[in-house]
Amino acid sequence: MTEKFIKNEQLNFIKKQIAFIKDSKNKNVPKNVLATVIDLANAKIVDLFPHLSDEQSEMLDVSKLKTESDYEQYIQHLSEYLLPFPIMTEQQLKKMFPKQKKLKLPDLSNIDHHHLTYLSWKDLRSNRKVIIYELEGKMVGIECEFSSTTKKNLCSFCNCFGEVSQISTVTKTKKTKNPDYYRSIGNYICADSSECNKKITNVDYLEGFLKDSLGI
Repeated sequence: MTEKFIKNEQLNFIKKQIAFIKDSKNKNVPKNVLATVIDLANAKIVDLFPHLSDEQSEMLDVSKLKTESDYEQYIQHLSEYLLPFPIMTEQQLKKMFPKQKKLKLPDLSNIDHHHLTYLSWKDLRSNRKVIIYELEGKMVGIECEFSSTTKKNLCSFCNCFGEVSQISTVTKTKKTKNPDYYRSIGNYICADSSECNKKITNVDYLEGFLKDSLGI
């Protein structure tokens, strides 16, 4: 039996491809056009996983799906192979922010680790938002200032339109000619990080933002 190999954002991407196929079917596009849509979806899904086994390739194949029930069962089956977000203890989280003696932590018992690309929570007392992510095999975390005011806009992380709030942090990158140099990095991201985790399909921007913020 194959091991778990699908990340949350990858499953979200696959769900998006399934939605494209179903939409094309509902529009009664010509058979050759529908076949192209399915072939493209298959290619995009396979591209997510550079080292697939034969069993995994067969599991991901969408060309054999015909009915609404087939699509639902396909997603349910893939969900069984979701890689969970690393479980962290309160002590581990506090160790990531040694200068924050009164760091407010979330209720870790209520976190769905299987549908999580990044962990985030707000500390309303200090107007800070914490973001935790596994970057290149290592758990990293940053604190951002955030605005409690929300508006409708695109989220920088999931690239979807919805209720967003502004966050900002200061890069740790130093310049040799100017040791006092710093740059503030601002973004609009989903006000509700759980909703963002349901929609995010690509982590390139998130990882770039974290690397800039951490000076990696």
